[in-house]
Amino acid sequence: MASTPAASVLFVCVHNAGRSQMAAAWLTHLAGDRIEVRSAGSDPGDAVNTAAVEAMREVGIDISAETPKILTIDAVRESDVCITMGCGDTCPVFPGKRYLDWKLDDPAGQGVEAVRPIRDQIKKLVEGLIAEIDAEAAK
Repeated sequence: MASTPAASVLFVCVHNAGRSQMAAAWLTHLAGDRIEVRSAGSDPGDAVNTAAVEAMREVGIDISAETPKILTIDAVRESDVCITMGCGDTCPVFPGKRYLDWKLDDPAGQGVEAVRPIRDQIKKLVEGLIAEIDAEAAK
């Protein structure tokens, strides 16, 4: 029998093609099914950024099959934590939700060399988020 996730996290950036996809992949990879993961964008791109796909492939995570998704009110409503990726997106605000804004460089138009440090910064932020969610769940 599957257990209920400790929390649900939504990552949002404009195109849902780089930062939010990498963050969702890191969270899924590091937390497994303990945390429900969503990602979306206010103006989704046509495909995930190829440099982001390559940067994640280098650390053994395949996001090549992911597709950018539109941000919906339901996605926000169903998430415990909503994280915007430093791109000025405004999420609908619902009481009882936790909202964070991670200031991250935009990988759009960048090569994999420029995306690696963004990938690594996202991993550190995700690890911190997991620790916070685990501590909250243990209470």
